Order: sequence, then C-alpha cells, then structure tokens
Amino acid sequence: MTHPFTNPITEDDIANYLGNTPDFFERHAELLATVHLTSPHSNRAVSLQERQAEMLREKIKALEHRIMDMIRNGNENVILSDKLLRWARGLFLAADPLRLPGQIADEIAQHFSVPQVGIKVWGVAPEFADADFAQGVSEDAKLFASSLMEPFCGVNTGFEAVNWLPNPLAATSLAILPLRSGPVGSTAPALGLLVLASPDAQRFSSTMGTDFLARIAELASAALARLR
Repeated sequence: MTHPFTNPITEDDIANYLGNTPDFFERHAELLATVHLTSPHSNRAVSLQERQAEMLREKIKALEHRIMDMIRNGNENVILSDKLLRWARGLFLAADPLRLPGQIADEIAQHFSVPQVGIKVWGVAPEFADADFAQGVSEDAKLFASSLMEPFCGVNTGFEAVNWLPNPLAATSLAILPLRSGPVGSTAPALGLLVLASPDAQRFSSTMGTDFLARIAELASAALARLR
C-alpha cells in the first residue's frame, strides 16, 4: 500500500487544481480576503485584489508605452517618406546629367543627415567617361558591387569605396548601396555604387533593416540611366 506522504502535494499540483477548478474561489470566497502578497513597490503586504489592481495598472502602462512607440514610429516613417519624395522630386527636375551623381550624393547628405556620401558610376556614355564620378574604380570594386544583392551595412573594414569619401578616416560605419538597372536583388551587373558613412559606429549597424536604403538605391539607379 502506498503511503500518503510518498508523493507529497507540490505547488504545481495546487496550481493545476486551482486552474482546473475555476469555481473553487466562488465556493470559498472568504479566502480571497485573507490572501496577502508583498507589493513589488514596497515591503508592505497587500490584499490579492490590490495586487491584481497593481498588475493591471502595470499592464496598462506597458500598453501605453507600446502605443506611444507605435505613434512615434509612425510619425518618423511619415517624415522619412516625405524626405524621400522631396529627394526624388529633385532627381526628376535635374536638368544636367553631368551634375546628377554629385546632386544625388549632396541631397542624400542634406535630406537624411548623412555625414558623408560618395558615389561612382561606370559603363557610362563616352561624353561622361572623363567625369570624376566615372574614374578611379577598380575591377575588384565593380565585382564587389555586382555581388551585392542588397545594401550592405556594417563597420568600415577598409573597403575601396571608402576612399571616394571626402574624409575616409572619419568613416566608422558604412552603408554600401549597389546601383543597377531594375530593382535591388536583381542579378543585373551593378552600374555604380553609393557609399553612406558616419563616425557613429551604430548609425549603419549590421542588424538594421535595409528596405529604405534599397528604395534610395532604386531611385538613384533610375535617375542615373541618363548617363548610359
């Protein structure tokens, strides 16, 4: 015969019983008034009802913070979209193709507060072949650009493209955007490379999303089609 204390009742047994017996406290309502817990906000004991009220207030506060974060992110996205549209409008209005690469870099720096921006384009029409933006790109850099199926973000480890920036030594984190005909992710060879740089190591981290950068690359690539 099994002794009644061979398998003593555990806390899990009690929790399972109460969870499976929802009418227990209806039949023993007086127990609720006698249960006291320690408040996480002080050392005093509080009733179960008061502790439940505290938990509800904490959940409400957490939900309020999440709603505020959503509103803030929504506002930031609207501002970012507006900047992207104004930048794209400037590209549409550009009259001189020869100045277009410089305009792309300058306006990205201005609209999106990027400390340094560099750009190179290759395979251009003969009348643009002697421009600065079409010079000084090695075959290795072109192959690297074509190998990128999406923008690269991360720390500066000595990429050739860093030398296209006004101040290479101040480039700690980078976003490298391949420029090509068609959408980002296509297998078409790259026709250029955009380099965004910051002295802040976290500005272009390897964990950040690249969807917005991909849109920038697509718009810049479409505008630069006039050089080919």
